[in-house]
Amino acid sequence: MLISKTDNNGQVTLTLKGRLDTTSATKANDEIKRLLDACSDIRQLTCDASQLEYISSSGLRILLSLSKHYPNFSIVEVSADVYQVLDVTGFTKIMTVEKALRHLSIEGCELIGIGGVGEVYRIDGDTIIKVFREGTTLEEVRKEINLSKEAFIMGMPTAISFDVVMVGSRYGLVYELLRADTLSVCVARHPDQVDHYARLYANLFRQMHAIHVPRESLIPSAVAHEEWAIRHISRYFDSKSIDLMLQIVQAVPKGDRLLHCDLQTKNAMMQNGELMLIDMGELGYGHPLTDLAHAYSAMVTLVGDYEKIIGMPQELGIQLWERAIGYYFEGLPTEMVNHRKAQIEVVSTIRNFSWLSLSDSFPDELIRQCVQLFDQRVASRKDYILDVCSTLTDWELL
Repeated sequence: MLISKTDNNGQVTLTLKGRLDTTSATKANDEIKRLLDACSDIRQLTCDASQLEYISSSGLRILLSLSKHYPNFSIVEVSADVYQVLDVTGFTKIMTVEKALRHLSIEGCELIGIGGVGEVYRIDGDTIIKVFREGTTLEEVRKEINLSKEAFIMGMPTAISFDVVMVGSRYGLVYELLRADTLSVCVARHPDQVDHYARLYANLFRQMHAIHVPRESLIPSAVAHEEWAIRHISRYFDSKSIDLMLQIVQAVPKGDRLLHCDLQTKNAMMQNGELMLIDMGELGYGHPLTDLAHAYSAMVTLVGDYEKIIGMPQELGIQLWERAIGYYFEGLPTEMVNHRKAQIEVVSTIRNFSWLSLSDSFPDELIRQCVQLFDQRVASRKDYILDVCSTLTDWELL
């Protein structure tokens, strides 16, 4: 039995290699005690069990003792065989135990979507996988799973993944039994049915925006997240530009409605004639204006390769959006619909730039392009934008 230690400012990890059985338990316990006594401060103790081949009752007693002495104790990268022992003996109920993630390959798989946080691939007819950008943490991946579950419980048709995997050095979420195409694929394949898809798209927004998010929900504030995103990109923009973006965001009325915050047509899957939400990492609550503005920035004024990111010609995507927003406001006078469209367009200018916060590794050329576009889309229209922002409070929610 081999044991090694790493100490990263009180985040201590013990790596266990071999068999932790009756024969090795005494020496292993002495070695663990020696390694831990040498640490001046232990705030988190983790046992890396990726190379642990077997554990007996003697080994279990060692883990139980560690969990009692170190409240922030966890066992990670546990093999299926060892996990079964820990589960049967009840250890998974009294301490944090995390299974080792299985590895999947996306070689030869169809790329069906690209976004700020990663890509989506089709593994086979029933299975898709979302592969996150390098640097995404396991905590962030699990947050997306939890948000998806929240939306599902609230009544939204939502694809939920229960399987986190590794794709090379990146995390992935596997969605199984999802025999579906993205809305982008459906529209591109049947452009003559754009009106039908536009109504479904509008209804998906309306269904979501009718849901009140309770205060006790895990779902975060969309405006607070947008403010954070703007401050995060202050390295790219001067203080006047950041202040102007914050002024626009803070003009959006408060609300408690469920928002996807990235509902472009590749994040809606068509299954059995019904649209289903995927990619729930930016789910939030707030005013529907925020959600529609985010979607507008993707479907109409996207920065980047439109066909590659959205999955259809831009002309067709804009046509779909125009019809969908008409259906969303169906029943309102034409003058009011045009007023709402102007409000959406103004707030959408923020999303054209705040999405840069999704990663710290975007190419310099893309960042320069966004900075130049800010002058064209926002700074040069400052007076008009602020005039429209002063009208946002007339958008009352029923």
